[in-house]
Amino acid sequence: MTTSTQYGLIRTLRVRNANVPGVLGTLASAIGSAGANIGNLATVHIAQTHVVRDIDVQVRDLNHLEDVLHAINDLPGVDVLETRDEVLGMHRGGKIRTVSRQPVDSIATLRKVYTPGVAEVCRVIAERPERKRLYTSIANTIAIITDGTAVLGLGNIGLAASMPVMEGKSALLSQLSGVSGVPILVEASTVEEFVDTVVRVAPTFGGIHLEDIASPACFEIVDRLRERLPMPVMQDDQDGTAAVVLGAAAAVCSQLGRELSGQRIGQVGLGAAGQAIADLLMYTTGRPVVGADVQEERLDRHRSHGGETADLKEVMASCDIVIATTGVPGLIRKEQVRKGQVVLALSNPDPEIDPLAALEAGAAMAADGRAVNNVLGYPGIWRGALAAQATGISRAMLMAAGEALAGLAPAGELSPNPLDLEVHREVARFVGRAAVASGIGSASGLDELG
Repeated sequence: MTTSTQYGLIRTLRVRNANVPGVLGTLASAIGSAGANIGNLATVHIAQTHVVRDIDVQVRDLNHLEDVLHAINDLPGVDVLETRDEVLGMHRGGKIRTVSRQPVDSIATLRKVYTPGVAEVCRVIAERPERKRLYTSIANTIAIITDGTAVLGLGNIGLAASMPVMEGKSALLSQLSGVSGVPILVEASTVEEFVDTVVRVAPTFGGIHLEDIASPACFEIVDRLRERLPMPVMQDDQDGTAAVVLGAAAAVCSQLGRELSGQRIGQVGLGAAGQAIADLLMYTTGRPVVGADVQEERLDRHRSHGGETADLKEVMASCDIVIATTGVPGLIRKEQVRKGQVVLALSNPDPEIDPLAALEAGAAMAADGRAVNNVLGYPGIWRGALAAQATGISRAMLMAAGEALAGLAPAGELSPNPLDLEVHREVARFVGRAAVASGIGSASGLDELG
């Protein structure tokens, strides 16, 4: 049975080795032979006799790290000088902060941005409420809200433990699309309590971004908030993920010379993300998606949405494209993969099957959640929705995001570079135009998208 290697830790090793050709290759081979992955590699210092480098390694756990260190230290002319946990270091003090867009560096400026000048702006908005878009941050700010019940692949780990994810979303939104995101942790014992809390704080924001909320409550929450709020509401685990997966599926079909609408698609795992992926693919292709899950309630829901159902064995045996979002590492065995099949094993941090194992088994293309990740979707979706002054997030907007991503994927890849700002600008353009075409947006703000 083939299982995916679980890389739960990242550590930075400062290594000194002899300045002799071939030593670095031997070092890299030793790390790989010990079962670790090499990430970033940076040269710190070069001397006549030695070289000092920082090497990021991905390992399963601390015991695995010790094995890697032993393998390195056994090499002649190589010494580990330091082992650092830079992941925790980068999160110390949090990843975001609130800063002023207007430096207050004089009494004259103080009187303009605060009292007495601010009263004039308050009067303008009181007389013409729509001017809040022009004179406040509301039009470019969204709330990123969770109850901490389904954080990453870690489950119900609580509100405080979910904050690093919410901060990460905010940081990426700001950097990649210029949208401000404010994390909000909501302690609620019922769906009604959660929804009421969000509705009460919603006037502060231009949109509501829901994150890491467990199924099935997430479905009811997003539906009820969309009924009660005249603004975009997006469940990123559902909407953002679905748009990015659609883009990846369309890209791979284009590169393989296939029509997406002609493919038999299987969705393994029908939780929040899985059902949303299936729904968007069915909406796009006009064909049922074959869903598999161990929970009968989820299978019933999928059938009610127009999908077909089967077990994992049947999905792997009959589907051209298989998408997995179960959170179960190693669920898909290597021998289940068929030649020419496309396998997207998207559970993070550990996929249902390692992409390399799927390719070795004959898959035409395979990827995991590192390559097909919703960071490619939500920054541009929000930029486009806010620019178009959209009153909601339509499926047409999500389809547009997927179309943009498919067109931007380089040859041989399923997705473009998530740090390429032009990727997010292009997604925003597609989404903004789709909002206007859907009748829920205004073309007056699209000029800012270029």
